[in-house]
Amino acid sequence: MKILLVAEEAAGIHVLRALLRDGRDVGAVLTASEPSGPTVAAAAVEHGCTVLPSTRVKEPEFAAWMREQEIDLLLNIHSLYIVHPEVVRAPTIGSFNLHPGPLPHYAGLNVPSWAIYSGEGRHAVTVHWMNGGLDTGAVAYSSSFEISQEDTGLSLSLECVKRGLPLVSRLVEVATTDPSSIPAEGQDPGSRRYFGREVPQGGNLRWGEPARRVVDFVRACDYGPFPSPWGTPAARLGRRQVGVTRASLTREASSQTPGTVARSDADGVRVACADEWIQVTRISVDGKSAAPAAVLEPGIVLEDGG
Repeated sequence: MKILLVAEEAAGIHVLRALLRDGRDVGAVLTASEPSGPTVAAAAVEHGCTVLPSTRVKEPEFAAWMREQEIDLLLNIHSLYIVHPEVVRAPTIGSFNLHPGPLPHYAGLNVPSWAIYSGEGRHAVTVHWMNGGLDTGAVAYSSSFEISQEDTGLSLSLECVKRGLPLVSRLVEVATTDPSSIPAEGQDPGSRRYFGREVPQGGNLRWGEPARRVVDFVRACDYGPFPSPWGTPAARLGRRQVGVTRASLTREASSQTPGTVARSDADGVRVACADEWIQVTRISVDGKSAAPAAVLEPGIVLEDGG
């Protein structure tokens, strides 16, 4: 069985190494990464794999090359290029995508962040058949797990990778031994929710919301130390923009005007929300990192972002 791997990020590196470790025939690796540093391209070159630009998946004529190479299985691992329907249909067994969310409820982009923002208690990772739509194909395998109160956009994304790798290995094993037994559970279109590149609330904090909602938004945006796809949740202090990059619940009720800053200490400052105080421990001011206590004095009132 010959595999075409379309991959990016750490998940792509892990899948490539697992395939090669298991002695799988990787016909080519398509990636946008550069062949230097810890990238998919570098790992592919290191192991002597053919490397092609991932943009090829958008070209219908690439399907002919795949058929000539007798590609049996296409695996799409964290590559965001839309695969042309002709390319999807080219493998003899099928094309599959590793998606970091439960389908059909969380289709699209940045769904670990959307799950945290929405206050979900559980999440899932899914391997599904590709059919030319955006996360619309039948589900082959999935794994569900709890979201903790400490999870961030980054930690939940990493958990999806951890849970997803065994699913990909299972798919490849079944495809090798008995392709006809690969599950194909159709999705309910009526339950589908698709998320694009939009950022909730326009990326702005709303102090008049319950503390749990404010903290969940901050957690959902937290990919530190890496850049967040949603940026930093924004508030305002006069003409200055204050970004809140780390916050937690205190469980202490507040009757103060939302946005009011209370006592400060080495661990940050407290800010009033609609029902409780939250502890803000990491901020940026006009795009530059700053210590909360050095900028936010007790008694001032932060405004909503925007």
